[in-house]
Amino acid sequence: MSVEQPPSGRPTGPPSGPLSGPSKPGPTPPGPTHPSGEAPPEPPSGPSGPGDTGGGPGGPGGPGGPGGGPGDSGQGPGGPGPWWRSAPRIALIATAAVVAVVLAVVFTRSGGSGGSGDSEGGEVFLQASDKLGPDPYTDSTATDSSAPPATLEVTPSRSEPPHVTRAVRGSAPGLYGGTRHVAACDVEKQIKFLRAASARNRAFASVLGVRPSAVPARLRSFTPVQLRLDTRVTNHGYRDGTATAYQAVLQAGTAVLVDDRGVPRVRCACGNPLTPPVPLKTTPKPRGDSWPSYRPQNVVVVQPSTVVIKVFIIYDPEQDDWFSRPAGDTGKHDKKSPPPANQPSPSATTSFSEPPPTDSPEPCPSTDDGRATSPCPSSSSATSPSSSSTSPSSSAPDEPDGPSTEPTSEAEYP
Repeated sequence: MSVEQPPSGRPTGPPSGPLSGPSKPGPTPPGPTHPSGEAPPEPPSGPSGPGDTGGGPGGPGGPGGPGGGPGDSGQGPGGPGPWWRSAPRIALIATAAVVAVVLAVVFTRSGGSGGSGDSEGGEVFLQASDKLGPDPYTDSTATDSSAPPATLEVTPSRSEPPHVTRAVRGSAPGLYGGTRHVAACDVEKQIKFLRAASARNRAFASVLGVRPSAVPARLRSFTPVQLRLDTRVTNHGYRDGTATAYQAVLQAGTAVLVDDRGVPRVRCACGNPLTPPVPLKTTPKPRGDSWPSYRPQNVVVVQPSTVVIKVFIIYDPEQDDWFSRPAGDTGKHDKKSPPPANQPSPSATTSFSEPPPTDSPEPCPSTDDGRATSPCPSSSSATSPSSSSTSPSSSAPDEPDGPSTEPTSEAEYP
């Protein structure tokens, strides 16, 4: 059997195959065979010649070259492939990209101004005394709700910023008004409304911090009165089965239920539960139903009395007289009372978010001859150490620890 010998001499054209290079090794060409069919012996290793970089037989890219591999890259067929062919690496890179996008979105939103801004300023809803208002819990249960003939004014200190609101103790005589032997709210009507709507009753109870079954007793412990000053509160509406919260200013003359610390707890025109307001750092934007006498500097907040109030001293604007009403009474046991002995001090001013508040807002409006048009709320005679709180969740000490979401049944609801 004869074997054709390779032609001798210079090549007459380009090599028949891809050029060898570092990027991609080519297939290994078959070497010549001996007549017996066996592969020829490997040539001795030694210094590379001029043709070593050509990738042909004997060069580093060929099978017999000193490179010992198929190409200059030094990687055999079993070596690692390109990075983009590695599944773990692709997953790692994709995860890192997703995390980067999520962090960018989070930091962008947290640095914006899309929050509610309750503690920074935000909005305050003005609620006139006879308006139902947004998201009411019940129909109106107010029986005595009208603006007093003269609105008390509060003169802030020159050193106070414009958003500072005056604070007054809930025990200040004359802070609240009303009509003798007339309850400003129909408490039993409020109880009836909530008894007929268990979901509203549960939401109402959660705001007051009592069990749903304890709502009737809690409402009966409140005292129906009228506000004599525009008063800021946190109002809680009812929407989609839950309680909503917003800052509000209630007009003087609004019928409310107050607890035994003198803090407004229910707005009777809508049946909404109330809590103390959230302190503001900037001047809020008013919205809602304004009234001619509204002045931001005349708005006050009520801080809890340092002692449990057993009797409220109430001013009757219609009779220009005073009477006393036991806490939790609806007017049946009202008694005529002399005017309070203590008179307000016009120099005392404070913010409700700062330590101790004044016991009454001053001064009273007066006529041209200097006479007061109606009695001012006077200072409280309580001398116990202050223990009040400005937290919106503060409540009277006799309340249960927390809200309950248990279902209400007629057996539990007296």
